[in-house]
Amino acid sequence: MYHDLQINRLRALVTVVDLGGFRRAAEALHVTQPAVSQQIRQLGSLIKGPIFLSTGRELQLSSRGEELLGYARRIVALNDEAVDRFVPPAGTIRLSLGVGDQLAETLPDILALLAKGIPNAQVSVRTGMSESLEAQVAAGRLDLALLLQPRSQLAATMNHELGRMRMDWFGEPAYGEGAELPLTLFTEPCSLRSHILETFDASELPWRVGYEGAELVGLRAATKAGLGVTCLVANSDELWGLPRTRLELPEPPGPLPVTMALSAGASAPGFVRVAKRALQNALHGYPFAD
Repeated sequence: MYHDLQINRLRALVTVVDLGGFRRAAEALHVTQPAVSQQIRQLGSLIKGPIFLSTGRELQLSSRGEELLGYARRIVALNDEAVDRFVPPAGTIRLSLGVGDQLAETLPDILALLAKGIPNAQVSVRTGMSESLEAQVAAGRLDLALLLQPRSQLAATMNHELGRMRMDWFGEPAYGEGAELPLTLFTEPCSLRSHILETFDASELPWRVGYEGAELVGLRAATKAGLGVTCLVANSDELWGLPRTRLELPEPPGPLPVTMALSAGASAPGFVRVAKRALQNALHGYPFAD
């Protein structure tokens, strides 16, 4: 048989000990002093003995009371952590935001601007490939996302194009004339990968996959290590220190659309206006096409 510990009793014990008395604990918990005393007695019935050996000017816990206090602190803290996670304070707006990997350097500015425009927002952030974030917006797991890809075809999202981003080639792999050019690519599904391969197929330049991975950090590392040529936002040399390729290659894909994708439940006009302005301002300095 299991006994469920009531959080209010455990919180009463923690508060009595931390504040040094029953009266102060009652004031802090907004209950009467007899109510606190009763909660402590009920805990005493659980451990089959007194919680306190002395409740005078100097509180003294019994050995079992001391042991119970340790559990009480952990349980109360975990309870409060769960409540903070799932029940935001009254008046707080919960906002889940996704940012495509190549645009993640904008996050500090985005968060600062959203805090000014929506001061009571509790924001959570996810980064990743735009295709994955777009699907999460469509499923309602994200309220909005900043994406680098063609305009969405998913009916469950509402997209606003913010401009078109110039792309360029980066990487200096070991490559001899007539050999297959090694490419560093994102794994499928990835619209940028499709654009890159279409570009090389149209040029009849032989190519091979030198590296592929789902995360930008791995792609950048592989490109820096000379595993192949990649196509990323045109200021990738400034953002991440990637070397611009000196090979004669076809024109890079693009410019590619930068979009703000919104879930169906996050389309209130005031919210859209604030979010769009925050994203546009945060993107200042990125290489948009004229």
